[in-house]
Amino acid sequence: MKLDDIKKLHQKKYRHALGHYLVEGEHLILELQKAAASQPQLQSAELYVTEAYQHWHSPFRTHLVNDRQMARLADTNTPQGILAVVPMPANNTTTTQANSEQAIYLHEVQDPGNLGTILRTLAWFGGFRCLLSPGSVDPFNPKVVRASMGAIFHLPLETEVPLISLSSRYESIACLDLNGGELTSEAFRQHDCYLFGNEARGVPQEALIQLAATPYTIPGQGQIESLNLASAVNMCAYELVRGT
Repeated sequence: MKLDDIKKLHQKKYRHALGHYLVEGEHLILELQKAAASQPQLQSAELYVTEAYQHWHSPFRTHLVNDRQMARLADTNTPQGILAVVPMPANNTTTTQANSEQAIYLHEVQDPGNLGTILRTLAWFGGFRCLLSPGSVDPFNPKVVRASMGAIFHLPLETEVPLISLSSRYESIACLDLNGGELTSEAFRQHDCYLFGNEARGVPQEALIQLAATPYTIPGQGQIESLNLASAVNMCAYELVRGT
């Protein structure tokens, strides 16, 4: 790929047009290499390094660039000097769901840090699949990739999943509500899909009714209006694995 094209991968439209995204920094490259050992689709990634990393051991085809070129390619203000151009998942919207997986559906999540943190949590616990609605932040946005700390390579992920399609995929759906059931109850762990809304607007009430989503509450003192989205997902994920 030409260097000018790599620079374009900072933008969503070019990531999808060119079929690649950027991974930057030592830790993420190590996670990418680990994932590529068992995921053939990642093995065609290409590495771009400055002189400081020219002896980096990698299974990927490697290109040496100077510091000025790296500064143009990287998304960060002070790049470490190592990044990879990674192929997008071939068909991430139709991958087969394992029977043991529970789905976490995020409706129009907007904040890259929130999404990256959620992906990191779900990958840590394992046994989850993340579904993103249309209008959500691109999970291959460099900020999301960095915040995920490599989780994006290890977690089943679907994008552009319509909210209303959940009714045909899952028999039992749960959501969060201030007047719901107990999050610590055994019933909370029995659902197939867990629905979380946009940071500011939540989930449309009519959709919750149509999906017959069962509400649950994260108990608190009620001194503030709501929890951060990533915090709410993290608490729910912990509860789901705690009793297994």
